[in-house]
Amino acid sequence: AKAEPVETSQDKSMGEVDAPVVVVEYGDYQCPACGRFASTVKPRIVEEFVKTGQVRFVFRSFQFIGEESQWAAEAAECANEQGKYWEYYDKLYSSQAGENAGAFRKENLEGFAAELGLQTEQFNQCLASGKYTEKVKAETMEAQQLGLRSTPSLLVNGELVDGGAQYEILSAKIRQALAESN
Repeated sequence: AKAEPVETSQDKSMGEVDAPVVVVEYGDYQCPACGRFASTVKPRIVEEFVKTGQVRFVFRSFQFIGEESQWAAEAAECANEQGKYWEYYDKLYSSQAGENAGAFRKENLEGFAAELGLQTEQFNQCLASGKYTEKVKAETMEAQQLGLRSTPSLLVNGELVDGGAQYEILSAKIRQALAESN
C-alpha cells in the first residue's frame, strides 16, 4: 500500500526535498528496536544516502506503547518548532529506560529541551498546551491504516520494507529504488 501523505511531507524530514528516494520511519520513542535503529542504522543511512542527496529521510509517529510515548512525540513536535527535531529524536532514543517507567515524564522531556539549548519557556508551554496531541494521534492512525504492525516500520518510496530496521536490507532496498529512478 502506498502512503501518499508521507511522500509529500517535508515535516520531520532531512535531506534534499526532491531526493529520488524517500525513506519513512514509523516509530515509537519507547520502542527498544527503534532505539537500536536510531543509534546504529539511521546514522549510516544518513551518511551514505541522505548527505549525498539521494534520500530524504522522514519520521512519522506510531506511538502505541503508552502515555509516555505520546508525551515524547508531542515534545519532539515542540522541539521541531525550534528547528531541533533530530537532536531531540536522538536524545529521546538515547534516554530510553523501559516502557512507561518514567523516562519520558514531562519534567524529563522539559529537561531534555534545556540540555539541547531550546527556548525552554516556549517549549514547556508548547508541551503543556497539548498543541500536538491530535497531530501525533493522526500520524499513529495513519500507520494503523497502512496496516503497520510494529516499530520501527520503514518504507522506501511508499513500500514497506520487510526487515527494514536492518542496514543490509534497508540499504539494498534504497539502492534498488535509486536504480529504478534513473
